[in-house]
Amino acid sequence: MLKHSFDTYRLYQNEGALSYAVRVRVMMKETVDPAVLRLSLNTAIRRYPYFAVKAVLDEDGGYDLIPNREPVVLLKAAERVPQLGSASVNGHLLFAVYDGREISFYISHAMCGGRGFMPWVMTSIYQYVRDRYHVEPDAPGIRKPESDLLPGETEEPRLESLPDEEPVYTYQSKNPTVLIKDYLNGMMNPLQRNPHFYLYSFSQKDIVSFIRQNDASVASLFMVIMAKALDRVLPEKNQVIGGEIAHSLCGQGGLPDTHCCLLSHLHIDYEREQLKWDMEKLGTMTRGQLILQMDPSVSFDELRRELALYEQIDRIRGLKQKKKYLKAHSLTNGKNASHGTFYINYTGRLDWGELADYVESYVIIVEGHLLLEITSMDDRIFVSFMQLVNKKEYTEAFEHVLAELQIPFVKEGPYPKRLTTHRLPQ
Repeated sequence: MLKHSFDTYRLYQNEGALSYAVRVRVMMKETVDPAVLRLSLNTAIRRYPYFAVKAVLDEDGGYDLIPNREPVVLLKAAERVPQLGSASVNGHLLFAVYDGREISFYISHAMCGGRGFMPWVMTSIYQYVRDRYHVEPDAPGIRKPESDLLPGETEEPRLESLPDEEPVYTYQSKNPTVLIKDYLNGMMNPLQRNPHFYLYSFSQKDIVSFIRQNDASVASLFMVIMAKALDRVLPEKNQVIGGEIAHSLCGQGGLPDTHCCLLSHLHIDYEREQLKWDMEKLGTMTRGQLILQMDPSVSFDELRRELALYEQIDRIRGLKQKKKYLKAHSLTNGKNASHGTFYINYTGRLDWGELADYVESYVIIVEGHLLLEITSMDDRIFVSFMQLVNKKEYTEAFEHVLAELQIPFVKEGPYPKRLTTHRLPQ
């Protein structure tokens, strides 16, 4: 049994050149009214008491989250983004920034992933439209500020409640190429470090038409496109190109509405010769591998190991020692972690209802290199293509593959990532 909220344990991540924050950039169709937005944010947060918190230290040096009744902060965009948990944002692990038509929602990645924070973002935008335009948009898929919490929304996973069966499949890495030089330059070389993203927009109709013809899904399609793009760029000596994607376990784990970030990581290793296959064969192979690794016996094996890791952290005294242990044993970046050449995440199709009439685009921005976050709204799909260094050959190859497949797109950017870090009790 975990001593603290599931949301606290990722706060032990060591931040340096890499951020552990999430930014959701929502581009409205009209200039933002900050006075109205500030009011709307503080109305919306009442619907999400588990996010209205601040971090404190307990007697053994562990992080705990307690209610924070201070207002949620809205800031005008400036050169420097404040830290999560700092006095500048009233100690909250979230805040918002506005600039013209743009609203950026910042939140600690410790508290949730896309399934958790997108409802808060959508509720906030809903309340803003309601307050600004004095309308009631028809948006049944959005949680209203005055609505009750869903059953299980604040529930957390427990080790003893997870299925305990032998995995039907165990990923055996083919040692895909990892772009170590890019990461080192992106983290440590001030002459080359340039965290940025491009925004690609697609018609939902074009993407759906393509995946139906090629035995694919949205996630598997972009996995194949990115692998084929890197096949054009990487030298022959790099024999395997690996893709990695996060998979939400909430529905499988009996917690369909929990805000917690319950994830497993799926890996697909492409040998260079395989990337010469036609798109239908690649789509079948990729989708099949994803389905296999989504089997509960496989995906819950990873969650069991994560919960066991957190229980071990509870047994350690002292913040420094807890952080050191997590750094060494993290499933995602510890010494035994498996890494891909690129990463793709997809929050799934979200129903914005009539709110889509007020929003031009929205994308998720996180830390990473050759990382694609896919979002959707109404009849559009958006992709934020993120890098730590400015290498145009990656995006040019991505666009070349899209052109080859005759998938139309609109490109914007580059834009700076403008992420932040945490300021937590020490």
